[in-house]
Amino acid sequence: MPSLLAAALFDAPSVDYHAIAPEIVLTGVLVLVLLVDLFSERRSLVPTIAGLGLLAAALPVLTLAVDGGDRSLFGGAYVVDNFALALKALFLVGGYVVVLLSTNHVAEGDYAEGEYYFLLLSSILGMLIMASSRDLISIFVALEMLSLPAYLLAAFRKRDAKSNEAGLKYYLLGVFATAVMLYGMSLIFGVTGSTVLTQISGSLDGIGGATPAVVTLGIVFCIVGFAFKVSAVPFHTWAPDTYEGAPTPITAFLSVLSKAAGFVAIMQLVFVGFYGQHDVWQPMFWALAAMSMTLGNLVALRQSNIVRMFAYSSIAQGGYILAPLAVAGAAVTRDESISAVVVYLMVYALMNLGAFAVIITVARKTRSGEISSYGGLFTYAPGLTVVMTVFLFALAGTPPLAGWYAKFVVFKAVAGAGTGAGYGLAVLVGVNSVIALFYYARIAQEMWFKPVPDGDTTPVHIPPALGAALALCTVGVLVLGVYPQLVGQVGDMAHLVALP
Repeated sequence: MPSLLAAALFDAPSVDYHAIAPEIVLTGVLVLVLLVDLFSERRSLVPTIAGLGLLAAALPVLTLAVDGGDRSLFGGAYVVDNFALALKALFLVGGYVVVLLSTNHVAEGDYAEGEYYFLLLSSILGMLIMASSRDLISIFVALEMLSLPAYLLAAFRKRDAKSNEAGLKYYLLGVFATAVMLYGMSLIFGVTGSTVLTQISGSLDGIGGATPAVVTLGIVFCIVGFAFKVSAVPFHTWAPDTYEGAPTPITAFLSVLSKAAGFVAIMQLVFVGFYGQHDVWQPMFWALAAMSMTLGNLVALRQSNIVRMFAYSSIAQGGYILAPLAVAGAAVTRDESISAVVVYLMVYALMNLGAFAVIITVARKTRSGEISSYGGLFTYAPGLTVVMTVFLFALAGTPPLAGWYAKFVVFKAVAGAGTGAGYGLAVLVGVNSVIALFYYARIAQEMWFKPVPDGDTTPVHIPPALGAALALCTVGVLVLGVYPQLVGQVGDMAHLVALP
């Protein structure tokens, strides 16, 4: 027995703990949140611990970036490269903003604070794992780790029928999408005999000739599963009801970070595992992008509830992010497409989280989610009105706000492909950006020019946590609009390693 133990220890694989330090730190924060909630009388410390823990987990991300070099663990199943580090930074900083949005909302509502932050941090941990996963099994584990807490968080207002409906609809459709995705993964594994994406790529490229039908079916099912996660049309039906029924900070979380995690998985699958089969996935992304942009924007025009409007806006924004993937089959546009998606995800996080910070702040006074409740906001909250206007026109892509650069890199990627499909998508991006301006401007019109609907001009109180979130997002949108090279450099460096 001692000899067997010694042999096991001797043969144990070495682990680069620096590479997985962000995940280790966040796991420790999860345990600390749970212990404080269980045994401490000062449960009000939980959001502070959660927020500081996310920032602490970002420190090893920074040291890894400074250290440089790509790190591969577990036989290539887990990779820490510039792409992974950029997205991990997005998830941690975005998660910190969500904690700021949640602090007063949760403390003043009928919520179990400890469970709320434990689930939120668990979901973010799944996102960190997703950013480095280069294996079908690790991608699936990461997806479930980020999705299961999100299902519970969407239904966290247990006494609210809409919240219950939101969580149930999200869960049922999510489970169905996961089953479809798993079936696709099983087909790919059956053909290639491997779950590591680089090995899958080599096996599929070695087949030669036309892509076998079983491989095509497997790729289609995998993409369909993640198309649900990013609420791409026609797999979007859960989003409007879930966004409206979930606690508003969780709506912001789902529309930004959960969506970003879905795009991360999609890029890893198609660029590392299925790149040689771009004749299968390019047309799919073209159709998904075109439908998501167009339907999302057209339906958003008809909404009277601001959260539902932002739900359809999020669907349309997902269409813009999908557009570069539809032309990424040529090697000359591959890196540019990856960069465009990463840049858009980062800028979109600032714009959308900032807009939801305003929505949460205004709802504290009006107790309404109707767009009409924003009437005359400038008369009693001029600062909030200016900030919300910044976020709205940034989302529309208006210079000199950061959204213009996000739209520009997407337009450049699709038009630069030099194909009919690329030019067609470029036209759709331009037309849909104009359509979106109408419903964003409609909210600005309510705030600046319409009368206060109930005549109540009591000033809006902005708690410190919400104020910090607003300041962080506003500064980011303004600075990146004037100096877009800051985020552009991150996008240029965020290339996936082990590309075929």
